[in-house]
Amino acid sequence: MKTDTAKHIITSTARPEWLRLPKSGERCALTGLSRSALNELILPSPANHYDPPVKSVSLRKPGQIRGIRLIQAASLSVHLESLIEGGSQ
Repeated sequence: MKTDTAKHIITSTARPEWLRLPKSGERCALTGLSRSALNELILPSPANHYDPPVKSVSLRKPGQIRGIRLIQAASLSVHLESLIEGGSQ
């Protein structure tokens, strides 16, 4: 008797839960935003009144200076959609 194995295929419509900041000079594959534009949305600065509208986390090992900055994709989508609906930046 043969058993049928199901393979899970991720389609192009699947969105990641977290996005990594693009390298300097490159753009985000999902939104097309530049690294500096994303930084303005995720890091506290005078431009966003020190209250970033998009959630992010920094992954660093103890004692390290550098880490990996990850952006919550859902938070970024919600913010961008609010701009379409006439919300404030």
